[in-house]
Amino acid sequence: MSSALSPEQFKSRIGFVLELARHLHESGTTVNRLEGALERVSRKLGLEVGVWSSPTGIIISFDDQLNGDPFTITRVLRLHPGDTNLGRMADADAIAEQVMDGRLDIADGLARLREIDRQPSYGYRAVQAGCFGVASAMVVSLFPGTGWSDLLAAASLGMLIGVLMQLGARRQQLFDAVEAVAAFLVTFAASYIASHVVPLSVNAVTISALIILMPGLMLTTAINELANQQLASGSARFAGAVTVLLKLTFGTILAAQLVDLLGWQYLSNGGAPVLPPWMPLAMLVPGALALAVLFKTHARDIPTAMLSVFLGFGVMKACSLVPGLSGGDIPIGTFLAAFAVTSVSNLYARLFNRPGALIRVPGIILLVPGSLGFQILNTAMTAGTGQRVGIAMPLLAALSALVAGILFGNLLVSSRRNL
Repeated sequence: MSSALSPEQFKSRIGFVLELARHLHESGTTVNRLEGALERVSRKLGLEVGVWSSPTGIIISFDDQLNGDPFTITRVLRLHPGDTNLGRMADADAIAEQVMDGRLDIADGLARLREIDRQPSYGYRAVQAGCFGVASAMVVSLFPGTGWSDLLAAASLGMLIGVLMQLGARRQQLFDAVEAVAAFLVTFAASYIASHVVPLSVNAVTISALIILMPGLMLTTAINELANQQLASGSARFAGAVTVLLKLTFGTILAAQLVDLLGWQYLSNGGAPVLPPWMPLAMLVPGALALAVLFKTHARDIPTAMLSVFLGFGVMKACSLVPGLSGGDIPIGTFLAAFAVTSVSNLYARLFNRPGALIRVPGIILLVPGSLGFQILNTAMTAGTGQRVGIAMPLLAALSALVAGILFGNLLVSSRRNL
């Protein structure tokens, strides 16, 4: 218990827990897993804590009973919503394990945590920008009727968004508006190509190029947190996801209206050849690799992340081939894929003592309905009430199936580790 700790020990352990909390939050850890992980580590270090977290901050109270006079120390961390960074999460998790097991003392553990903050090299940033293009090409290949020109356009515009994201990471003003700027540039460029260069499936290319910016994972996390009674965090994250969708929609509609003012007319595709049926499977390998890099996964964990993408996509694809599972109001394939990925991720965490997020996050990324939310907002601003309701139902069904799969997966195989 904390009453057995000296003032110096108490202070050093508080510092370690606070630094760990910051790293886990900035790695995109969900609220319930973040709070559970901090409570577990604190108990192991002999601290009594109370943790409250949200997408923009953490409040931690440490109880002490030195000299028989109980008092509470409370720390407030004001943080930006974290992007998914599986490499940082795995590093922080490994350091926490070593400290709890006594293989690393508190001071060295704190120093190791601070070393994680090193900025990525320019070469790594260039690779990430390229991975935006690869991921966009993979997504556009999943759209029926798309051709080689769509694939090339989506890859090129995806890389443009990757460069824009790297610039936004260094300029706060651009970062705040990056979704709207990206949506405007992609829609305008895709419309120009389709009008003056080569016929394109403009909607498919636009959605594919913007797919990494769409808050499908954020929406899923928000609903999952609400289902776990994390009402404040879930509501805030849901509002953040809707805000991102609004910015994307604004940029897209602004570009579309400008195209209308310029009088551009899309070229007829004239029966242009479509991608061969094996192309989605062929693009899945480089696409899964690109997603692993975009999630900042360490090189040693990239094969694991790629296999999880194959698992999620494979289960959903297999279900689409079964007549009884491919139709209906509830996407059973999405439910079973999320169920399988979550179960396997929890089993992986128990067997290998590693964060289950290394499998869970990449495995569900192709299942999340971010593009559906984007289409809903576009429709809401340009179409009638009947169309809005009609397109909103698939989004609600996909979200429900995805969250239900995650909940049932956790029920089948409980994770020994919170991450």
